[in-house]
Amino acid sequence: MGRFGSLVLGMLMVVGLCVPAWADDEQVFFAVISDVPKDKTRISAKVLQDGASSDIKLIPSDTVVANPVWRSLEVCHALKIEGMKIGDGLKVMSARVLDASMLPMGLQGFAGDCLIKKAVEIAPLAD
Repeated sequence: MGRFGSLVLGMLMVVGLCVPAWADDEQVFFAVISDVPKDKTRISAKVLQDGASSDIKLIPSDTVVANPVWRSLEVCHALKIEGMKIGDGLKVMSARVLDASMLPMGLQGFAGDCLIKKAVEIAPLAD
C-alpha cells in the first residue's frame, strides 16, 4: 500500500474513532404528546416503536431541552424523534414537529382523538 493509501486508511480510522458510541443505537421514533407537559425534561407521549405504540417518557438531551420549540410543546403535538431507548424512557437527541397527517398510521388515530378531545375541552372556554 502506498503512502496515499496509508494516509486515507489512517484518516478513516480517526474519523471512525470520533463517532459517538451511542450513534449506532439511535433510532427514529414517532410520538404524540399525550399529557399536558408540566416538566419539559420528562414529557409523557404515545410513541410508535417497531409497529406498536406505547406510553413512554421523552427525556431530551441538553441541546434539545434548550431549544425554544421544545419548550413550547403542547398536548397533541406530533413529533419525529431521533434517539435511543433507555431504562426509564426515550433519550431524545433531536426532534422535529410534524403535522399529525404525517404520522404513521399506528399513531394517526391517537393523534386525531387527542385533537378532538382538546377541541372539546377548549371550545367551551372560548365563549
